[in-house]
Amino acid sequence: MLSSTYGCRPEAVFSMPFSFRSILVVAALAGMLALGSAGCGGGDESDASEVPDDAVAVVADEQITRTKYERLVSQAEKTYKARKQAFPRVGTPEYEELKQAIVRSLVEQAEFQIGADELGIQVSEEDVDTRLAELKEQFFQGDEAKYEEELETQGLSEEQVRDDIQNRILSERIFKEVTKDVTVTDADVNDFYEQNKAQFETPSSRQVRHILVSCEKAASCAKAKAKADDLYAQIRTGADFAQLAKKFSDDPSSAQDGGKLDAQKGATVPPFDKAVFELDTGELSRPVKTQFGWHIIEATSAIKPASTRPLPDVEKDIRQQLLQQKQNDAMNEWVAGLKKRLADDIAYAPGFRPAPTTTASTGATTG
Repeated sequence: MLSSTYGCRPEAVFSMPFSFRSILVVAALAGMLALGSAGCGGGDESDASEVPDDAVAVVADEQITRTKYERLVSQAEKTYKARKQAFPRVGTPEYEELKQAIVRSLVEQAEFQIGADELGIQVSEEDVDTRLAELKEQFFQGDEAKYEEELETQGLSEEQVRDDIQNRILSERIFKEVTKDVTVTDADVNDFYEQNKAQFETPSSRQVRHILVSCEKAASCAKAKAKADDLYAQIRTGADFAQLAKKFSDDPSSAQDGGKLDAQKGATVPPFDKAVFELDTGELSRPVKTQFGWHIIEATSAIKPASTRPLPDVEKDIRQQLLQQKQNDAMNEWVAGLKKRLADDIAYAPGFRPAPTTTASTGATTG
């Protein structure tokens, strides 16, 4: 998703990594079509008389001009061209889907602007100047020529970039304002820890060495078993396990380290896991059959018991996770309330009203 495309999942917008390219590719098809299943929309084409001739829609007092709409269509076409893909022909279902996605994104942008006005949030030209200068320094080391070259490559104007930066800053400030009173209490953290202790458990583990003789590489499991039996016998009579592992083991992840493996209970296939944790320290197993072939295993350390990380060690991570979740919940609630209040204040020009869409969460049809 992109800075000027809010969608119906604000958490995706406000937590996304920021990049200069995300500004420039504002009409990328992937972002637009992602809105197609977002379950957004509203308004009534029967109110088309309320829409000026030079607009595609009106949201309360906010007009969405045809110029802005056509700008995004043009940018989408340039994006297709840059990707060496054919742009959908007018009248095809693919073109209609793109058209509706663009209209939805612009309506949502207008809704957010109205919401920002209600919150007393503004973005000045100086704010945009500062952010643009930061981006030029970050991505182009302050080289104006490189920046201009990128604009030309993307087929964008300075005005379009500034619009998208303005939308990004606006979205950040809305999020900050809406979530400013969100807190996570010690009780919240403790409840989460107690209810999700399995997430913080470290299973039993021990150090082992092993040699794998692959059935596939030995041409058959019978030949692999014979080779494993021979290696087992050599080790039993004093051969160096590590040297044999380096030379004969078919497990590339451990062979060069002499067969060393930090085994965690439950992390390997059952026959191997069972053998590892039944061996006495220093004991050598007879060849063990798994789906990968035959294994010779030597337990080189005692079993380290399972443990649970104490709350103080994980409290910071839990608190951050819960804070993000609560912030997203608050933002979702704000967006839902905004859309509900504005639902009857949206009018579309003929041919521009998006078709009803189905929400992913409930399967309900909206529009």
